[in-house]
Amino acid sequence: MKHVFIIGSRGYHAKYGGWETFVSKLVDNYNDKDTIFYISSLSDTLSCEYKVNDNIIVKPIYVKEHIGRMLFCTIKALNYYLKYIEKHDIKNAYIYILGLKLGPILKFKKNKIKRLGITTIINPDGLEYKRSKWGIFVKKFFLLSEKWMLNSCDLIVCDALGIQKYINLKYPKLKNKTTYIAYGTDKINLNNVNTKSILKEYNLDMNNYLLIIGRFVPENNYELIIKSYMKSTTKKELIIISNISMTNYYNTLVKNTNCLSDKRIHFIDGVYDEIKLSVIRKNAYAYIHGHSVGGTNPSLLEALSLTDLNILYDVEFNKDVGHDACLYFKDENDLVKIFNNLETFDKETMGTSCKEIIKNNFTWNIIVKKYKKIFK
Repeated sequence: MKHVFIIGSRGYHAKYGGWETFVSKLVDNYNDKDTIFYISSLSDTLSCEYKVNDNIIVKPIYVKEHIGRMLFCTIKALNYYLKYIEKHDIKNAYIYILGLKLGPILKFKKNKIKRLGITTIINPDGLEYKRSKWGIFVKKFFLLSEKWMLNSCDLIVCDALGIQKYINLKYPKLKNKTTYIAYGTDKINLNNVNTKSILKEYNLDMNNYLLIIGRFVPENNYELIIKSYMKSTTKKELIIISNISMTNYYNTLVKNTNCLSDKRIHFIDGVYDEIKLSVIRKNAYAYIHGHSVGGTNPSLLEALSLTDLNILYDVEFNKDVGHDACLYFKDENDLVKIFNNLETFDKETMGTSCKEIIKNNFTWNIIVKKYKKIFK
């Protein structure tokens, strides 16, 4: 029996961002009776461990609401699972750490981890120190944490080729420890879904809106996209689906762009129903992906599997996925030009190419097979 302990996400359900989507999809698609997944989950209350099924066990980690909450949740989860592994004398254990939140903690625990025979795996995600939400001291912490954690683990899983390249160049001694495994996605069958009803629920007209889905943070280039859109002459609406109520960024964005004066722009505060979200993606005229920091993003893969015309921020991580099947922008001029010429692009051909990319590289079946070679 193999035991995989996953820490660093907010939990099992995809109600926040990329890590949670990744965790739920990985464990749900794994289908191996000889592997048990233990998932730490950030909790607002003191809650007991519970089973999703015989192969998925969730441990809520209680942390009070304050700055650095996920940092403390990850530290507490690591300590809990180390005690759990020791107490139950688990021999074939893997600790899979998502992100670079642990700083020097992993280094301090290295001897105990080695004594217990645990294999430690880290997925560093993107370049965390580049995220604009962090101040100078937090950015320095993540740079140091990157060095400490990557040098203290057994294997580094890079979810984008660009991240693997970055690590191999910056830490050449770790080159043999890196491997590339992206996120995955699977196209959802929408044949028996009432598309008109779902679109009506969100006041959307089929094929008449441009779509953005992603966390509401500056590095996803919302301001650039909105300003470019407002300068354009397109009659397509701009629909933004994000965790608006969970951040103060909305007020800053409205102030900087005056976007509420443009009646073509509409915000939707989070859609976590997979079927509904897939219907919204499929019936968009185009999907806009402004992510500039990070690895292979789940929302990008989901868009390529459903949306024909995909417009991506011109950064290595996105081009490693979209290749020539997508359009790319770097600044307002690029994006305004694309918006003003939407009808000139061959959506059908580009859509077919996007779906081939997903089919050949990013299905969960492909991704799970790669993880099974790690958890062996």
